[in-house]
Amino acid sequence: MDLESAREDTIVAVAAAVTAVAITVVTELVLELDTPLVVRAVPLFVYLLYRLTRNGGPYGSFDTPSTWAVVSVVSGVVTVVVAVA
Repeated sequence: MDLESAREDTIVAVAAAVTAVAITVVTELVLELDTPLVVRAVPLFVYLLYRLTRNGGPYGSFDTPSTWAVVSVVSGVVTVVVAVA
């Protein structure tokens, strides 16, 4: 693994981790909802999907680390909206 690949993985991992923590803070502390761990870990599943699909390419124009990071954050927002509804 080269340094550029490690940097890309770190970007997606940090986005997923921060989003997972934000889901927990918003649902458990702010909204006082009892959400299961599986719901709070949705962004981590996005990171897992990123890791499992990155095995050599060729990659499309949308298959970039920043796109995966945005997908992780969007999945977190959708998770909170669904948990509130």
